Amino acid sequence: MPDRGASPSGPRSRVGRPSRRVRAVLVTLGVLAVLAMLFIMFSGIWTDWLWYRSVRYSSVFTTTLATKLGLFAVFGVIMAVAVGVNVWLAHRLRPPLSAMSVEQQSLDRYRMAVAPHKKWVLLAVTVLIGLVAGASSSGQWRTWLQWVNGVPFGTTDPQFHLDTGFYTFDLPWYRFLLSFGFACVVLCLAAAAITHYLYGGLRLTSPGSRATAAATGHLSVLLGLFVALKAVAYWLDRYGLAVKSSELKNTDNWTGLRYVDANAYLPAKTILFCIAVICALLFFATLWRRTWQLPVIGFGLMVLSAVLIGGLYPWIVQKFEVGPNELSKERPYIQKNIDATRDAYGIAGAKVSDYNGNKEPKTDAERARVRADATSTASIRLLDPNVVSPAFQQQQGLRGYYSFAGPLDVDRYTDKAGQEQDTVIGLRELNPKEIPDHNWINDHFKYTHGYGAVAAKGTDTKSSGDPDYTESDLPTEGAFGPYQQRVYYGEKSTQYSIVGGPQKELDYSNNGDEKSFRYDGKGGVSLDNPLNRAAYAVAFNEPQILYSGAISDKSRIMYNRTPKQRVESVAPWLTIDGDAYPAVVNHRIQWVVDAYTTSDAYPYSSRTTLGDTTADSLTNGQRAVVAQQNQVNYIRNSVKATVDAYDGTVKLYQWDTKDPVLKTWMKAFPGTVEPRSDIGPDLMDHLRYPQDMFKVQRQMLAQYHVTDPDTFYSAGERWQVPADPTKKTGEAVPPYYLSMKMPDQKARTFSLTTTYTPRNTGLLGAYMSVDADASSSDYGTIRILKLPSQTTVPGPQQVQSKFNGDGKIANDLNLLKRGDSEIEYGNLLTIPLDGGLVYVEPVYLRGAGLNYPRLEKVLVSYGDHDPVLADTLDEALNAVFGTDSGGSSDTGTEPPDKQTGGSATTNPSVSKALEDAEKAYDAAEKARIDGDWKAFGDAQKDIKAALDRAAAAQKAAGRSAGKQSPGGSGE
Repeated sequence: MPDRGASPSGPRSRVGRPSRRVRAVLVTLGVLAVLAMLFIMFSGIWTDWLWYRSVRYSSVFTTTLATKLGLFAVFGVIMAVAVGVNVWLAHRLRPPLSAMSVEQQSLDRYRMAVAPHKKWVLLAVTVLIGLVAGASSSGQWRTWLQWVNGVPFGTTDPQFHLDTGFYTFDLPWYRFLLSFGFACVVLCLAAAAITHYLYGGLRLTSPGSRATAAATGHLSVLLGLFVALKAVAYWLDRYGLAVKSSELKNTDNWTGLRYVDANAYLPAKTILFCIAVICALLFFATLWRRTWQLPVIGFGLMVLSAVLIGGLYPWIVQKFEVGPNELSKERPYIQKNIDATRDAYGIAGAKVSDYNGNKEPKTDAERARVRADATSTASIRLLDPNVVSPAFQQQQGLRGYYSFAGPLDVDRYTDKAGQEQDTVIGLRELNPKEIPDHNWINDHFKYTHGYGAVAAKGTDTKSSGDPDYTESDLPTEGAFGPYQQRVYYGEKSTQYSIVGGPQKELDYSNNGDEKSFRYDGKGGVSLDNPLNRAAYAVAFNEPQILYSGAISDKSRIMYNRTPKQRVESVAPWLTIDGDAYPAVVNHRIQWVVDAYTTSDAYPYSSRTTLGDTTADSLTNGQRAVVAQQNQVNYIRNSVKATVDAYDGTVKLYQWDTKDPVLKTWMKAFPGTVEPRSDIGPDLMDHLRYPQDMFKVQRQMLAQYHVTDPDTFYSAGERWQVPADPTKKTGEAVPPYYLSMKMPDQKARTFSLTTTYTPRNTGLLGAYMSVDADASSSDYGTIRILKLPSQTTVPGPQQVQSKFNGDGKIANDLNLLKRGDSEIEYGNLLTIPLDGGLVYVEPVYLRGAGLNYPRLEKVLVSYGDHDPVLADTLDEALNAVFGTDSGGSSDTGTEPPDKQTGGSATTNPSVSKALEDAEKAYDAAEKARIDGDWKAFGDAQKDIKAALDRAAAAQKAAGRSAGKQSPGGSGE
C-alpha cells in the first residue's frame, strides 16, 4: 500500500494542478478578456473619430488627441526615466556590506527578497509613476496649445510692462513645468533615499557615519535641484502678484498688486530668489566638500528668511504703513485695477449719464406728448416667454410626445407690413420621456424628431388673452413661409436615434393620419459596416445595434444632438452661453449659440465666478452656462455658432476679430472658425447680444461703473442686481429683451435691459441697456442711466409691493382669483420715458380647468401716480397719464382738494372728509418715501374712503340745493 505520509514531492502533490485542457481554456479566456477590454477602449476612440468626421471637425479630434498623447508620452517618459535613473544610480553607489549591524541584518531579508526581481520591480515602479505623470500632464493640453500658439495682446501690465499674453499664455505653462519639476525631484529624492537606505548608503541606527559619501553627494544634488526650483518659484511669484487675488476694504475679488505687494512682497520675492540660488549652490558644492553642514545652515537661513522677509515684513508694512492711511497708499493701485477690469470685461466704453427718473408732465399738453412717447419709445412686450410656454404647449403641442423647451425665446421677424416685430418663438421638439409604448424601436427608430417652429407676437395677444400666433399648426403655416420643419437636433434631443434605414419614422400626425418619413439628410454617422455597428453596440451598451434587421447599410446614428453639446464638442476651448435659441434662416431652422473665450490670468482684472454671476430666477440645468473655467477675469463673445436642426451641421463664425485668445485658438486649430464676413444677411438679422455676457458685465458694472478711485474705495456708489420681484426665491431678476429707445437714441433698437438698486435699499439706482441688434452700428454699446444718489424712485421690488398694496388693484385681482383660478405675474419691464420711468407688468390668469395662463390684465406705474390695472396696455397708459377718452386729469396721488370741485369746501361735512383725506395723503407720502408699502396701501384705502364720504356729502348737498332753488322740482 502507498505510504500515507509520502513527501510533498511525491505524485500526490500534483493532484491540484489543472490539466492541460483547463489551462488552455483559462489562457483563452484571459486572452479574450484582454481583447474585449482593448476593443472597449478602441470603440470609444473610434466612435469619437467617426462623430468628429461626420461633423467635419476631424482636425479638432486629431489635434487634441495628438497633443494629449504627446504630453502623456513626453512627461511620462521624463518622470519614469528620472526616477529610474536615480534608483539605478543609488543602487550602483551602494557600499560593500562587510560589517553587518543589527539594522542591516534586518534589512538583509528585504534585499534578498528584491534581488531576484529587482529589474522587474524597477521597471514596474517606473512604468507606474510614468503612467500617472503622463496622465496628469495630458490634462494640460489647453495650456500647451496656448503657450505654443499664443499671440500678443498688444497691451502691457502697469508694473512689469510685459505683454498681457505673458500672463495669459506663458505664465500658466511655466507654472505647470515648475510643478512638474517639483514632483519629479521629490519622487526622485524619495526613491533614491529609500534605495540608499535599503542598500546601506543611509543608516539610521548604525554606528559611525549616517551616510556614505556617494549617498551624500547624490542626495545633495537632488536637494540642490529642489532649492533651485524654489528659486525659480520665487522669481515667477513676482509676476504672479499681478494676477493674485486678495482682499481690499469694500471690494469684492480684488486682483493685482496693492501697495504692500509692490513695496514689500515684490522686493521680498527678489531677495528670497537670491538666497535660494546661493542655498542651491551650497548643496551642489557638497559634491566636493562631502558635508551637509553649510547647505543645512543655508537652508535654515532660507526658511527663516521666508518667514521674516516673506511674511513678517509685509505684515508690518500693511499694519503700520498702509493701515493708518489706506486710501492714499492704495489709490494708484485701485486705479490700475479699475482700468484693467473695465478693459478685460469689455465695459470700458459703457456710457454713463445722469437721469432724473422723477420728472413728470405738468400740463395736459405735456401729458399727451409723454403718452404718445410711451408708444414710440418702446415696443412693450406683453407676452412673457417665461410664462407662456404652457400656452404654447397646450395650444400648439398637438401631440403628447411634443413639447416646447421653456423659457421660450425672443427674436425679431418682419410682419406683413414689413415692420420688425418682437416675436416669441419655440420649437415643437420631440420629448423622449413622452414617447408612447416605450421599446427600442419606438424610442430610437420611430419617434426621432420634432416638427416646426411656433411663433407669436411679443407685443400683443388675442382678445381672449391667448398668444397671437404668427406661425402655428402642424405642419406650421404663417409668416415664415416654406422651410425645413423637421427638428432632429434640439434642446430635448438627449438620446440617440437611428434613421435612414428600413424602419420608417413617424413624421407627424394630422387628424389621425400618421405621416411616415425616411431621413435623407447628411446628419449622423453611417452604420454601413460591421465595425461601426459593433463599436456603437459597445458604446451605447446595446447589442441589438450589431444584429438588428431594422438597421441597413443606409442607416445613420444620431447622438450628441443638443446644440450646446455639439458646439462644446467641436470647440472644447470655448465657454458656451446657457441660452441657445432657434431662428428660421434661409428656409431652415438654425440654432444660434453664443460662445466665449475666457481667461483667469488677465493682470489686475478682478475675477468673477461664471456659475454665480450668470444665475438668475430663470436659470435651470438646461439654461446654465457651460464653462471651461468657472473663475474668470477676462471674457469676450468671440464666436457665434449655428447648429442646423435637420442635419446637425455646426458652423463657428469669428465674431470678435480683435480677440487675441480666439486668434490663439484659431492658430492652434486652423480652419475650424470661419471669418465673420461669411455670416449671411439673413442670419445677421437674428444674431443678438448674449444674455450671459450681459449678466457678467452688469455684475461687474455694479461696482466698476465708478472710475474714480476715491469713490470706488468708499463704496458709496455701489449697486446691486435686484431680486426678481415676481418670484419668492430671492434670485436675481433676469435681463429682458425688448425693442426700445434710450434718451440719446433717435429710433428704437432691439435691446437687452436690466436695473440696479443701491446696496441695502429697494430704490432704483440705475438703468442699464445694451444695443442687442447685431446689424446695428451701435451693437454692444452699453448705456447706463444713473439716478441721483438721493432719489426716491422705487425699484422693481418696491413697485411690485406698490402693485400688491393698492387696495383697488387687490380687490380687482381677488375678483379674478375666484374659484380655483391663479394669478401669474409676467416680466416687470422698466422703460425710461421723458425723464421718468414707466413700469409695465402683464398679469396672467390660469383659470379653473385651464392648464395654461392667459393675459388678463396689464399693470402700469409711472412716477408718483397711483398704479393702474387695466384690460389692455393702451387703457392702462391712458389712465396713468390722464389722457383717456373721458378727458380726466392726472390720476396720480395729488392732494385730494385738487380732485374735487372748489365749492366742496363750503359744506362742513365735505370739509371734514377732505381734511381726513389730506391727512391720509400725507401719511401715504411718508410711507412711500420710507418704503413702507403696507402702510402706503392702508393710507390709500383711507384716502379712497374719505373721498367717497366727501363725494356723498357733496351729492347730498347738491340735491338739497336743487330742491330749495326757485322753480326747482328736484327732478
